[in-house]
Order: sequence, then C-alpha cells, then structure tokens
Amino acid sequence: MGNQTHIMEFIFLGFSNHPNLQILFFLVFLVIYIVTLLGNTLILTLTRADPTLHTPMYFFLSNLSFLDICYTSATVPVMLVNFFRRRKTISYAGCMAQLFFLITCAGTECVLLAVMAYDRYVAICKPLSYPSIMSNRLCVQLAGFSWLCGLVNSLVHTLLTSAIVICKSNQLSHFFCDVPLLLKLSCSETSVNEAVLHLASALIGLSPCLFTMVSYGHIISTILKIRSAKGQFKAFSTCTSHLIVVIIFYSTSNFNYNRPSSGYSLDIDTLVSSLYCIVTPMLNPVIYSLRNKEVKGALKKMGRKYFAAVARPRGREGERQ
Repeated sequence: MGNQTHIMEFIFLGFSNHPNLQILFFLVFLVIYIVTLLGNTLILTLTRADPTLHTPMYFFLSNLSFLDICYTSATVPVMLVNFFRRRKTISYAGCMAQLFFLITCAGTECVLLAVMAYDRYVAICKPLSYPSIMSNRLCVQLAGFSWLCGLVNSLVHTLLTSAIVICKSNQLSHFFCDVPLLLKLSCSETSVNEAVLHLASALIGLSPCLFTMVSYGHIISTILKIRSAKGQFKAFSTCTSHLIVVIIFYSTSNFNYNRPSSGYSLDIDTLVSSLYCIVTPMLNPVIYSLRNKEVKGALKKMGRKYFAAVARPRGREGERQ
C-alpha cells in the first residue's frame, strides 16, 4: 500500500472555520459522546439483566446499541483530540481503519433496521405464530446476517479505496474519512470504485429501506383493521420507537449523501454530517427509553435494586449501633 500513495496523512477541514470556538465544540461533542456511551451501555445492561427484555425485539435493540457505540467511537475520539491541534490530521492507516469501521457500522445498521421491521411485522401481522417464527436461532441468524453484510461491504470498499492513487491533495472537507471524498482526491481510474459504491448503495441502503417501507405498509394495514381505538393504539405503540429511529436514520443519511454537491458551505456540510454520525446514535437509546414501557419498567427495577443495595449496609450499621 505504501507504493500506491505518497500521502502519509490527511487534514480535516471540518470545524476549522471557527478557531475561537474549538473549546466550545470540544465540550459539546464530549457531552454528546458521553451521553451516547452511557445511554447505549444502559440499554445493553438492561436487555441483558432483565428477563422481561429477553425477547427478539430487545435482542436486536442491544445489537443496535452496540453498533451506535462503535459508530461514534470511530469518529468522535479523533475529532475531540483534533480540537486541540492547529492541524486536524489523521494518518493514512488511521483513515483506512476509520473508513472500515464506519462503513461496517453504517451497513450493518441499515440491514439491522430492516430486520427489526420484520420482527415488528411478524409481531403485529402474525401474532399467534410470532414465538415459533422469531425463534432464538432465527434471531441470531438475522443479527449475524446484518453484521456479515456490513463487514463484507466495508471490506470491499476499504480494499478498493486503499488501492487508488491519491495525489491531488490531502485535505478532506469533513471531520472523518469517507469514500466519496477520497475518490475526489484520486489521480487514478475510479470507475470501478464508483460502480461498487452505487451497487452497495442499492443493496445495503435502498433495499433495506424499501423492505422496511413494505413491512410498515402491512403493519399499518393490519392495525387499521383492528376495530377498537385502544387496540389500534396498543398495536402501533409497539413499533413507534423503531419507526422514529428509522425515519431519523434514513432522513439524515439521505440528506447527508444525496444532497447536491454544490451550494452548501463547509459549515452546513459539517453540521449535517454531525447530525447523521454523532447525534443520531445518541438519540436512539433516548427514544427507546421514553417510548417503551418495558424499558422504563426495567430501568425502575434496576434503580430500586441499586438503592436497596446501597441502603442495606447502612441499615446493618444502624442495627450494630
């Protein structure tokens, strides 16, 4: 790989237009990162510790939380360090590694959200067959399939990107490495890279999105057939959190990658990418915590156990006195 490019590092231009606000940016994104880690770790802990959350829905949710932790950890730590540097850089090897983990997480999340939509479809449209269809084995296979799609897609993109000759510049108008930006800096033929990029967008991005839309079409049709308003509300409430997460994920990713290449400033590009890569993973556990009675119930039980464990030694000390 060393004879394919003479560039040893890349310079990020994102957030560089406001040198006087670097400390503020650092504090804001540090708080977002901490909240993301705590929120998603809490979801992982709850789904593992509480038996009432040992269901397919929360098994997939725990995978989503782990994905969000990995996704933000691939970009935010480097960005936080760069806020204290005059030149916001990343090594060539670091850029390829970041590229690999970002594409893996993004691709896996696309397929996983479609899998979660299928889970909600079976739960609402085929409730009597739900336990037999969504078996533990199938859930593990579907989650494994999601991760496999993300890993294979990422491996192909990373290998193809590492093979191109980058010589036009080492400046990236972003705060993380991304395939389209690196292709713009290439002096070699990139038609194969672009073709694979479009193919992956259709297979990993568009296809799961269409599958999710079809699933919710059936879900909404089934809910509308329920006669009582209470029954309709109860059925729809089981998939509201997932639907909100899907809308936020696809709307931000679509605006991030499919908006016109011209007419937007560096600040707007950076803001949109921040919403997609950093803010969305923070919102996912918040949405599920606020919308799901099971998660709130598990959180209350964990809180009661914690306070009971803290108060117990004090009670024993009082008895000794």
